[in-house]
Amino acid sequence: MKYKHISILTAMVMWLVSGCKDSDFLDVKSREIIEASDSEEIYQPEVYVNGIYGMFTEWDYAFSYLGITEILSDNGDKGSSATDTGGDKDILDNLTYTSTAGSFNAMWTRWYKSIGRATQSIKYTEEFGLTDVKYKNRLIGEAKFLRAVNYFFLVRGWGAIPIQEKDITKRAPVSEVYDYIEKDLLDAIEVLPLKSEYASKDLGRATKGAAQALLAKVYLYQKEWQNAYNYANAVITSGQYGLEADYSVLWRASSENGTESIFEFQARGESIAHGIQQYSQTQGARGTSGWGWGFNTPSANLLAAFNSEGDNIRRDATIIFRGETMYDGRIVSVGVENPMYNEKAYSSANAGAGDTDKNIRYLRLGEVYLILAEAANELGNINAARAALNEVRNRVDLNDVTTTNQSELRQAIWKERRLELAFEHDRWFDLVRTGQAGTVMRALGKQFVDGKHELFPIPEGQLIQTPAMEQNPNW
Repeated sequence: MKYKHISILTAMVMWLVSGCKDSDFLDVKSREIIEASDSEEIYQPEVYVNGIYGMFTEWDYAFSYLGITEILSDNGDKGSSATDTGGDKDILDNLTYTSTAGSFNAMWTRWYKSIGRATQSIKYTEEFGLTDVKYKNRLIGEAKFLRAVNYFFLVRGWGAIPIQEKDITKRAPVSEVYDYIEKDLLDAIEVLPLKSEYASKDLGRATKGAAQALLAKVYLYQKEWQNAYNYANAVITSGQYGLEADYSVLWRASSENGTESIFEFQARGESIAHGIQQYSQTQGARGTSGWGWGFNTPSANLLAAFNSEGDNIRRDATIIFRGETMYDGRIVSVGVENPMYNEKAYSSANAGAGDTDKNIRYLRLGEVYLILAEAANELGNINAARAALNEVRNRVDLNDVTTTNQSELRQAIWKERRLELAFEHDRWFDLVRTGQAGTVMRALGKQFVDGKHELFPIPEGQLIQTPAMEQNPNW
């Protein structure tokens, strides 16, 4: 789905949805419900669905998103200049944040507003009167998939959360939120096309494979190993996807929506467009002959992890080093401020512009292999686990893992996830779900408190608006 399609929504949805005050982001029953009769023009349901996709392009994904997914973790440092806090990126990096940190509020708001758009899109599509039932169901399936994406972010970050469509102040138990996500994804699987069944103009829309892959990941986080294995295997054996032969191109323009891609946040049109606002700029090299702000820089700990494994291919595809010559000929000056930058955020064509052309990879086949490996190992199927793990390792010329010990294999898979998926916005959640967060972060001198930092604080502004909504423990 190229931006010539998503851009249709921009002017319309900005007044359609964003006119609502931020304080109402959990309550979409006021200005965010716009009947077709309220306007002289009748908008087609597809425009409303496109409006959900459009939420991934906004500024929050270029800054706050970095803070609460990577800078928090052992992968990323704040970067930039020592005197530039990035609003709250310094306290995120040091785990000294409080419930007033702006990045949590920004993403909490962004994800709930996205859910509101999805829910209203579903309702509008159901009631619009489309006669093409297959097309109607596809649009609803897309919206349900996108709603699940946003709820998955929220439940991983905050645990028990309100299910917006049921009660905007009462926090539903984690298990109930996951049930809700699973229902949306199962519904989506039934009606979404395969990737190969979309017309070229719709490349990038949610697919059956995307819903299956996300469902496998959702089950992984709940330790429902058999379900995680089954859905990961369904994606791998679908014939729709393949591992990109060259890992180094995975985050370049040439591989966008390519063979390994399962779902991406779309940013590229026929010409440079709004894209994902400033995603490349905020993470670009800073200082003399640089092209960005220098935030979310690779940590020395991540570099050591690559080097310890002898993983030069993924290291050099993930990290830009001061003084290197990039694949496109760009010379990174020795005068840039930080020694390393995130190469997965780099755009050759549009490195430092505010409007970027960079797709963010959300789901790809490499991760699905690792989901299958982890699930198989927990099920005691050591051979299947090693085979899936080694598919990923062989792609980057690393030796096979040969251990038959389940515990050793578990650690190998967790390590592989870090190296394979560095700066793909899952590291913090992986540390928490695997129970490693406290040990890892304290070893780095960070103030991780057990029973507190596993969950994000409910934003203070939200608690002021809805005082009945309880704060997470120890915040």
